Amino acid sequence: MRWKKIALCVLVFSLMGSSLLFADAVNQKIRVWSNGKEISDGGYLIDGKTYIPAREAGGIVSWDGSGKVTILKPNVQIVLFKGDTVFGNVNVGKLKFKVLSQVDSLTDDISSVKVAITDPSGNIKDIDSRDMEGTKKEDFWFSSSEITYDFKDSGKYRVGFYIKVSKNGDYVLVSEKVITALN
Repeated sequence: MRWKKIALCVLVFSLMGSSLLFADAVNQKIRVWSNGKEISDGGYLIDGKTYIPAREAGGIVSWDGSGKVTILKPNVQIVLFKGDTVFGNVNVGKLKFKVLSQVDSLTDDISSVKVAITDPSGNIKDIDSRDMEGTKKEDFWFSSSEITYDFKDSGKYRVGFYIKVSKNGDYVLVSEKVITALN
């Protein structure tokens, strides 16, 4: 009788172990890259479909607590102006410019927007912002005030367009334009 219990335990543990190995094979952890950067949490390949964390999809992610996740990602185009001339690359040194952003497909109310520039070392400088509280706009233009910025080092500078959904929330990057500063 005792050997039957031992055999039953061995059989149960064997089945549990093989099902865990099978589940691990079905749920494969994978590396995911987006715009040349690796997503820190990676993703999973489950039954031939790739799943990534919602926050890594880009845009503003909100969770209502009942199982509904909303991703707000309007279409944002950024154009840089030096006087009346459009530019993309600059020489190292000071430059006076404006940022023009076109926003469309914005489906939710937002609190405010801002434009900021990030240098190659990761330092962020705000360029301009606007309160959008109480204005329902699906499509709009945001023209920053003129700024004089010192491109001190050669490298990639990123001009970002940020949205804040609520007054007490944080700004979230929804689009960016890269400026290369050359020697």
